[in-house]
Amino acid sequence: MALWKPDPTFYPSPRDAAGAPAEKLAYVAAFDRSARRPDAIAVLDTDPGSPDYGTVVGWTDMPGTGDELHHFGWNACSSALCPYAPHPHVERRYLIVPGLRSSNIHILDTKPDPASPKLVRTIEAAELADRAGYSRPHTVHCGPEGLYVTALGGGSTEGPGGIALLDHTSFDVLGRWEVDRGPQHFAYDAWWHIAHDVLVSSEWGTPLMIEDGVVAELLLGRKYGHSLHFWDLRKRRHVQSVDLGDEHQMVLELRPAHDPTKQYGFAGVVVNVEDLSASVWLWHRDGDRFAATKVITIPAEAPADPAALPPVIEPFGAVPPLVTDIDLSVDDRWLYVSCWGTGELKRYDVSDPFHPVEAGSVRIGGIVNRTPHPAAPDLPLAGGPQMVEVSRDGRRVYVTNSLYGAWDDQFYPDGVGAWMAKLDAADDSFAFDERFFPHGDAFRGLRPHQTRLQGGDASSDSYCYP
Repeated sequence: MALWKPDPTFYPSPRDAAGAPAEKLAYVAAFDRSARRPDAIAVLDTDPGSPDYGTVVGWTDMPGTGDELHHFGWNACSSALCPYAPHPHVERRYLIVPGLRSSNIHILDTKPDPASPKLVRTIEAAELADRAGYSRPHTVHCGPEGLYVTALGGGSTEGPGGIALLDHTSFDVLGRWEVDRGPQHFAYDAWWHIAHDVLVSSEWGTPLMIEDGVVAELLLGRKYGHSLHFWDLRKRRHVQSVDLGDEHQMVLELRPAHDPTKQYGFAGVVVNVEDLSASVWLWHRDGDRFAATKVITIPAEAPADPAALPPVIEPFGAVPPLVTDIDLSVDDRWLYVSCWGTGELKRYDVSDPFHPVEAGSVRIGGIVNRTPHPAAPDLPLAGGPQMVEVSRDGRRVYVTNSLYGAWDDQFYPDGVGAWMAKLDAADDSFAFDERFFPHGDAFRGLRPHQTRLQGGDASSDSYCYP
């Protein structure tokens, strides 16, 4: 049902969003690696004044098994206020939750009880394949004219991957978004400069390239994705590719500037096969074209005792950072970079996006270090900061530790465990909240991945007004 007034969690500008009330709940996708139990959305209490703070207070099982919940998103966000395709009376109410392995997409209603989302529909894999020609749905973004769902695979083939468009209200699959995809074949993330009619997409690989873990021959053969693609958002046509160099394997998360007057953003690259470093690149306008500049390089940590390394990296005698997520605060000042291999979360001041300045770092987990959380100093942790989410006001940063089932098992073969942490951030400080550390049995044997915050977060919304 439409609202009489715009949803109060919609904000015309990032400046307004940064003044939003603090979230009281976090929604976390959690999956069963064995595929014997249903995956779930866990609901965490994030209200420091609550007696249940830092604990799981809600739980919604998926209807079947084998989904491998990964990324998910809201049905509507601040882009509903954009002037060229406004939907101001749609409500941020439903979570759109894809299964990366099953290719099913589950729709969960967070009302009337936000701590107990209810399953209201499942879009079956066959519908996604028949209507859009895609499989392995990955990322969900709410645009002004519909829901954009990136997908890694073709409907009945390995590729190309791309974007499916879903209706805002019925959640019906409308079809394939691309009219002309040009040379684009691999898919992963997609974002946009919405006020400039520019969409940006990134590359990972086709399902067979990722579902059983990193394929060494493909990685060393430089066969994974290494380009950014730029599109005309209105015309749905490919305009330009920017190749970062085939040594830069797996261009994953995209984080555009929230300021709608700006045309730049950050892309994370998992690994450089020449030296195991990871990197962050800035895409930006260069005349009438886009360019990409490497602005952050994070070296591998070496030497490392080969006996302490998993077989996949043992021959290298070093621990790669493995940058698998990045997140940009709503004010476009702070960039958070997850180094899942070394167990480090870095923070950079990107006020000058061409010259980031490191401004804080914490350690937790890691392939070799197994750094504990300060709340449990005697508990070594596997995994590392992986998915990172920042509150709208930029004061709270949430991280979870699982990347993707098969990859967890390769890099943490003795078990990746399950944990979530929160950090408190200020201009001059960045540290763990010792009261917030759900872990182990809190997730009922499932592995936590992406977090979404009640009312929106730094990677949920697009804004059309400065």
